[in-house]
Amino acid sequence: MSLEKELMQRSDSLCELCGNQENLGVYKIADFPRKDLDASFMCCETCREQIENPEKVEVNHWRCLNDSMWSTVPAVQVTAFQMLTRLKDEGWPQDLLDMMYMEDDLKSFAKTQIFTKEHNSPEITHKDSNGAVIEAGDTVVLIKDLNVKGSSLTAKRGTAVRRVSLVHDNPEQIEGKVEGQQIVILTKFVKKV
Repeated sequence: MSLEKELMQRSDSLCELCGNQENLGVYKIADFPRKDLDASFMCCETCREQIENPEKVEVNHWRCLNDSMWSTVPAVQVTAFQMLTRLKDEGWPQDLLDMMYMEDDLKSFAKTQIFTKEHNSPEITHKDSNGAVIEAGDTVVLIKDLNVKGSSLTAKRGTAVRRVSLVHDNPEQIEGKVEGQQIVILTKFVKKV
């Protein structure tokens, strides 16, 4: 069976990103570290054009990633991650990125592709007081008492902050909940668990 026939069967003749039935074709990710079936998916012309040409991106079209980011197809996961990263300044894509699960090797590959094709600088890295890299979803512990601005709350030393999210334009800040309140925390005052 040809690759296209296998993909059409797997996708029920739908775009594996947005579910469109028209103008479908095989989209293959170059240099993908896995076999052809994992490196390819059925893609409509609308998605293909916007993936390949960032100037033509229609943000609301990509709300479809709310569903397709959960695909078990590695190439779909990588493409969803890359598009959500490209759109993260819109707000809602960042929430999806924080929830998204990918195997480590796929995530590394996806980040490498974003770096080489879209940016000329590496992504911002968040590091704790010891220099350990903090990722979204990690747990950190406060290493000193912190007064929370605009509140009477004092976040005590030793408090564990679970499932932190990253402030993507500032490597010195993360966000997390302390005593039910969402706060911004400076990375120099935390230690990764």
